[in-house]
Amino acid sequence: MTDVKENMPDAAAGTGTTSADLPPVEETAVETVDVAKLQAELEQAKAEAAANYDQFLRTQAELANQRRRTDKLVEDAHKYAAQKFVESLIPVIDSMEMGLQAQGDIEQIREGMQLTLKQFETVMEKFNIEAVGKPGDAFNPEHHQAMSMQPHPDFDNNTLTLVMQKGYLLNGRVVRPAMVMVCKK
Repeated sequence: MTDVKENMPDAAAGTGTTSADLPPVEETAVETVDVAKLQAELEQAKAEAAANYDQFLRTQAELANQRRRTDKLVEDAHKYAAQKFVESLIPVIDSMEMGLQAQGDIEQIREGMQLTLKQFETVMEKFNIEAVGKPGDAFNPEHHQAMSMQPHPDFDNNTLTLVMQKGYLLNGRVVRPAMVMVCKK
């Protein structure tokens, strides 16, 4: 093996000095590692990690609790969605029960039935339930189910002449189509 110093050009070759003439290179002393300081930093890092892990667990628990609360609220919303509607129908039921117990002539009973029907229609209107299908309305295949077609002298072509059963819309969506007879000339 060749000596590295021999193959290396002398840095002072042009000056006439040799490497022996150069001042000695001072060796840097290796710093002594402070073990106590490193252990203190390690303990501090462990404490921070433990605090962060504890915070992580608490956050996960809070998220799980929030999810359970939200699921419960959604479940209750589905379960009790019709509560206001039912509360509005109870007076109508009370009126019908009183009408069944009523005694008197048929006109008084009929008048009570009309008042109950009006009360019922008010509840339906309050909850955006709309009746469809009146004689004279234009035939709409989305809202009406044609049961028959026949000519009628009083109505135009494709208009309702007879409503066999009313249809109902809930917020514009068909709940039940009206069963109708349509004029066809």
